[in-house]
Amino acid sequence: MTTSVHEDVTLSRRGHSRRRFLHHVGAASLAAGTLSFRDVLSLQAAELRKRGKSMILLWMQGAPSQFETFDPKPGTPEGGETRAIKTNVPGIEIAHDWTETAKVMDHVSLIRSMTNKEGNHQRASYQLHTGYVPSGSVKHPSLQANVAQQIADPTSDLPSVVSVGGGRRGGSAGAGFLGVDYEPFTVDQPGRLPANVKNPVRTDRFSGRRDLLGKLESEYATRGAADLVADSKKIYGKAADLVLSPEVKAFDISSESDNLQERYGDTDFGRGCLLARRLVETGVTCVEVRHGNWDTHFDNFERTAELNGVVDPAMATLVTDLSDRGLLDDTLVVWIGEFGRTPRINGRGGRDHFPRCFNAALAGCGVKGGQVVGSSTKNGSDVADRPVTVPDLFHSICHALDVDVNHENMSPLGRPMKIVEGGSVVEELFA
Repeated sequence: MTTSVHEDVTLSRRGHSRRRFLHHVGAASLAAGTLSFRDVLSLQAAELRKRGKSMILLWMQGAPSQFETFDPKPGTPEGGETRAIKTNVPGIEIAHDWTETAKVMDHVSLIRSMTNKEGNHQRASYQLHTGYVPSGSVKHPSLQANVAQQIADPTSDLPSVVSVGGGRRGGSAGAGFLGVDYEPFTVDQPGRLPANVKNPVRTDRFSGRRDLLGKLESEYATRGAADLVADSKKIYGKAADLVLSPEVKAFDISSESDNLQERYGDTDFGRGCLLARRLVETGVTCVEVRHGNWDTHFDNFERTAELNGVVDPAMATLVTDLSDRGLLDDTLVVWIGEFGRTPRINGRGGRDHFPRCFNAALAGCGVKGGQVVGSSTKNGSDVADRPVTVPDLFHSICHALDVDVNHENMSPLGRPMKIVEGGSVVEELFA
């Protein structure tokens, strides 16, 4: 799949120049008197929504050690055997396994002062996905679902939210009370067409089966199950559209060059990152690519070396690939896990849970690359400067994506709920 990046002839994520189409249709319609100027503006506003920005979340399930990723402490007891290497930005050093990411640091902004209170995997994962701590009274929608609700193209055949690798284990919250429209489409084995999107029969037979299902659903709806039927129609309708859509080819990475696939890495995570690029290029709004297990309570240094070896080339290639295709300006890449790891190395050579100070990395969508926001103390035991909370991070993500963070949805309990309570944009992240 190729994309021209010249401003005047930019091919849209659907493969044709929408900007050119709107220009000619708008001009012709105005000349013919069939559309008013207000109509053309409305058409363009709808088109801007369809061309909306995208987010790729690289979720490090299990909580990665900040010391072995983006905040090494060489020469200290807390730093252990991890060395620091230079990046392509003078003055910024990261852990020695991240050689490829070091080459693209000019695109990346590091936050070394993330801070939180939740040290339980399930609770912290839920919070980092939804902005709220778990509550028995309400199932909160994920940030991805909230983002998709505001900026996703409702006419797209592809799902607006996709989760790649490991399903939704580890705390991903799904759409919550926003409903089935924004539930993530799960891809467990990235790299080829998902088995459940293949059409097993001829198109005419498939359409006949849909019609029969519609009749059965209508009969069931008249017997008091209207709400259930409505949700069922949405699910099956979206699935059917995806099965029959030519855009389903976005899930198949085999058309990509061998060289590019090799750069991403012959791993599920590498293929997941390549798939994420293809999906946002085709119009998907939010993609989460999961990798774990970073819960290194023992053999921390050996295990993180293996984990880093998978994530480093994939993440660096993703950033470069997006940039080369002109997609990075409208795609936000976020790398994070649920918390960090302790400065103290335990008796099993591991690091334990530590939410007080950890890292995040962001690139694209207006984020100013080549900088570090905040810092930790010399031994990494606390934030030394510019603490950034989970609500602050959510505000910043929404700011980058042109999403209204104060938009309210009504919960099932009748309570209006914002995307996140409290917090503010981390202004230093943006140029």
